[in-house]
Amino acid sequence: MKTSTRVCVIGGGVVGCSALYHLTKLGWSDVMLVERSELTSGSTWHAAGGFHTLNGDTNMAALQGYTIRLYSELEAMTGMSCGLHHVGGVTLADTPERFDMLKAERAKHRFMGLETEILGPDEIKAIAPITNVEGVLGGLYDPLDGHLDPSGTTHAYAKAARMGGATIETHCMVRETNQRADGTWDVVTDKGTIHAEHVVNAGGLWAREVGAMAGVYLPLHPMEHQYLVTDDLPEIYEREVEHPHVMDPGGESYLRQEGRGLCIGFYEQPCKPWAVGGTPWEFGHELLPDDYDKIEDSIAFAYRRYPILERAGVKTVIHGPFTFAPDGNPLVGPVPGLRNYWSACGVMAGFSQGGGVGLTLAQWMVEGEPERDVFAMDVARFGRWITPGYTLPKVVENYQNRFSVVYPNEELPAARPFRTTPMYDVFDSMGAVWGQQYGLEVPNYFAQGDEPRYETPSFRRSNAFEATAREVMAVRGAVGINEVQNFGKYSVTGSGARAWLNRIMAGRIPKPGRISLTPMLAHSGRLIGDFTVACLSESEFRLTASYGAQDFHMRWFEGQLSDDVKIANISDRSTGFQIAGPRARDLLAKVTRADVSNAAFRFLDVKQLSVGMMQATVQRVSYTGDLGYEIYVDAMEQRALWHLLWDAGQEFGLKPFGMRAMMSLRLDKFFGSWMREFSPDYMPGETGMDRFIQWDKNFIGKSAADTERAEGPARQLCSFIVDADDADVIAYEPIWLEGTVQGFCTSGGYSHFAGKSVAFGFVPSERAVEGLEVEIEILGNMHKARLVTDMLFDADGARMRG
Repeated sequence: MKTSTRVCVIGGGVVGCSALYHLTKLGWSDVMLVERSELTSGSTWHAAGGFHTLNGDTNMAALQGYTIRLYSELEAMTGMSCGLHHVGGVTLADTPERFDMLKAERAKHRFMGLETEILGPDEIKAIAPITNVEGVLGGLYDPLDGHLDPSGTTHAYAKAARMGGATIETHCMVRETNQRADGTWDVVTDKGTIHAEHVVNAGGLWAREVGAMAGVYLPLHPMEHQYLVTDDLPEIYEREVEHPHVMDPGGESYLRQEGRGLCIGFYEQPCKPWAVGGTPWEFGHELLPDDYDKIEDSIAFAYRRYPILERAGVKTVIHGPFTFAPDGNPLVGPVPGLRNYWSACGVMAGFSQGGGVGLTLAQWMVEGEPERDVFAMDVARFGRWITPGYTLPKVVENYQNRFSVVYPNEELPAARPFRTTPMYDVFDSMGAVWGQQYGLEVPNYFAQGDEPRYETPSFRRSNAFEATAREVMAVRGAVGINEVQNFGKYSVTGSGARAWLNRIMAGRIPKPGRISLTPMLAHSGRLIGDFTVACLSESEFRLTASYGAQDFHMRWFEGQLSDDVKIANISDRSTGFQIAGPRARDLLAKVTRADVSNAAFRFLDVKQLSVGMMQATVQRVSYTGDLGYEIYVDAMEQRALWHLLWDAGQEFGLKPFGMRAMMSLRLDKFFGSWMREFSPDYMPGETGMDRFIQWDKNFIGKSAADTERAEGPARQLCSFIVDADDADVIAYEPIWLEGTVQGFCTSGGYSHFAGKSVAFGFVPSERAVEGLEVEIEILGNMHKARLVTDMLFDADGARMRG
């Protein structure tokens, strides 16, 4: 056995073998994989082997498309069969809500280049004749859907990796992973110790246990999953072509042909987590006992959807465990807080996603970053606050919702409330309708009177519409108050703080007492942050950004630190409120002795003020686009600050507002949002973030940004007014120009102040001019839209800056 290697991949399932192959594909040949048993042991060997491109996240869908296309390449390269069956598949919709979701997905696929198609009931019956289409409104057909041989595919990855120089060691049990002072690792096995520069945890069912060896908790849990294979059926084996896949979300089932019969699997409601206390090391090629009781209702539904099943004998029952993360997506990438330790686990849909996961991981390791935004599966999307007690109920919830409609405004209830601020009970008593961000409870809006304390999930305007309008007009007409806990906040200190910030931030770093807005770029020039930087002194700065990107940003910061700089995540230590609206200055003046006139406290100033009994950091900046201030205090003082502001604000008409109002208010000023308009998919020039760049300094990503600046971006982020009905743009709707799809939306919504539907999106740069007429496809219907450049509120900035 090799005793040293550049990369040691732990785990010989489809994901580990894919990661190994892709490392060799990108040029790293000194790599090895260790597997405690045989390749495919664990979940891979008993997987149903289906693959599809449908995914609510467009980048995940693109990676699934890559995975599917890769199989033919693997077969040609290795001479091994993956057992490919490209039969196509249709997802059924038996409710208007499900049909809305499928139409929204079809719209996304247009600009992605995926050839999916909406079918009516008769068309579904024609391609999938065993389906009872009674009650079915339609379906989404994907010609790329299919299935394969899990074992053959995994061994094809393994052979391709060996052809690239990789080594695979089976029957090699990892006992410990110990990091040396230089960041490299000793992987202790029952065959000896391997010294590796990098470790990849592709442990599958054992990923939790492998992570624990390095002191890492990975939020995963195995769930029991069951599917059945029927005896031969003449309606199947007498067909001239193979029967397509049929996904029936209403029945929580998937069905496909298996030989001369059928395979049907279920995501049943009375599901069961497995190995709550840990995955046994001796488990591997076993199955779990059959459990018909938990799928009894699912089978009854399937009999109605596919009557042929009532007379089909059961030939085989496959009941085994698969691992899930709390949101169902994989956990991939460098683990925050550790050097050279990588995650490639939680890949529940291994044969849809395994190739894309392997490619992403290899690009990250070899090239420094993946080619696309993969935050949806980045291991850093869950913070260090996450616990096994939180993971388990969320995994159960995700399993139960595997085939449910995914609404853009839905707030799933499991494991909530968990993380709350000192304001939780106060806001709850005021009628808060809660959402969550990064595990934190955040008011979405405030219900009044007999309004329900629950927002109805919908692709259309919800029952939050009137409450949101009320809060928007309270801000625009007087003054509103909103918690600032849900911002990521960082303290940067030290003699080298300014020089360090100048290197990692592309924008201007402000002078003491001032604030600047700046993008942060990867080496590729793509956006990895959208920051407010406040200079408290030459050796102390505060950064503010997206709350949900804390571990994502801290991982980057820690990887770039120099000895004369310290950075601390103070997101949950520094909190407070923003006040915004034309009476915001009057309110602030009432609670402080300081001069807060416009001459003394300018837009983009930051000051340390005595506010009541508290020493507060106050920033004059506002995401609402109105006159506004952000007031930060120690978390222990937040309640005192609330009572001070609330009592003082009554004479000015102070009202609370939530995130629904915030996201409407930002539309008036065409303010972009992180992970919508600004993400690692985009460059600064095409998003307009280049206007904040200080071009005469050196910063990470400058070379790529200079190139974009010299050549000009091919596309431009623009704002549109949409002739919408009862549904607004959400994200990724295609933009039609002269009969073809030439752009897509990044986000949108309804401006309650202006009474207009607004969308943001990319179009070719040469067409990005005032008045451009386009059509935007929303839920399958075309809506006229017009490009606008004049802001809908305070276009000259007189109120925000005055």
